[in-house]
Order: sequence, then structure tokens, then C-alpha cells
Amino acid sequence: MLIAADLASLRAEVRTMVEGPEMTCEEVSSGPDALERVRRGGVDVVVCDLQMGTMGGLAVCSELRNEESYGALEPVGFLLLLDRRPDVFLAQRVGVDGYVIKPLDALRVRRALRAVLADETYEDRFLQPATLRAGTP
Repeated sequence: MLIAADLASLRAEVRTMVEGPEMTCEEVSSGPDALERVRRGGVDVVVCDLQMGTMGGLAVCSELRNEESYGALEPVGFLLLLDRRPDVFLAQRVGVDGYVIKPLDALRVRRALRAVLADETYEDRFLQPATLRAGTP
């Protein structure tokens, strides 16, 4: 697993939540570094922060999906760490496999990773507004 975030504290937080005997983690601190590492191969999933310097998670995912579309890269799972619920729309537009909304907790992050590694999607319901039942004001 590759963790991409410009904040060392966020990388350490994610690593602490998921690293264990069956999951090893690598870290990078920028979008271009994440792309370079994925292009070298051997990465099964990228966990990427939405906001990083000049190339955040949306741009990284978009670039990876573009390269995968014409066969330059093997498909890789992509889990995006969002700052707020309104960013969900943008995450879905670039083709992420899953997203988790901050503040993070280990249970949601691990669930999301399991889903992405199983070639499933994960939509975090944290902070999602309750829907009104039919007939209620």
C-alpha cells in the first residue's frame, strides 16, 4: 500500500491504522512522487489525501486512470481521503474506488481498504445527511 500525503502526521496516522503482518506501507509526500512510485509497479492500492501541494488526490487519481485507460499502467486501487462531504462529487468524477471523510477512524479506513483490495467500491457514510421519509415535511 502507498500512502500519499504531504503531512507526515497524516501519513503516520494512516500507517498506524492499517499496517500489520498482511499489510505493508510505503509513504510519499507529493502527488508527483505518488505517480512515480506507482509507475515503478508493485503497488496494489494508493491511499491519497485530497489536498497536497500542487498535485492533490484528484489530480493523482485522474492521471493514474488516464494511464490505465490506454494500458500504460496496471490498474491500481485508489482510496481518497476527503476533507468534507461536498468533495464526494469530485471524488466520484475522477474514478476513485473509495473515499473516507476526515476525521479518520481506524474502523472506516480498514473497511475501505478491504473493499478496495477486493475490487469493490467503498462509499463512506460519515456525515451523510439523513434522508426524509416520504410524506414528512
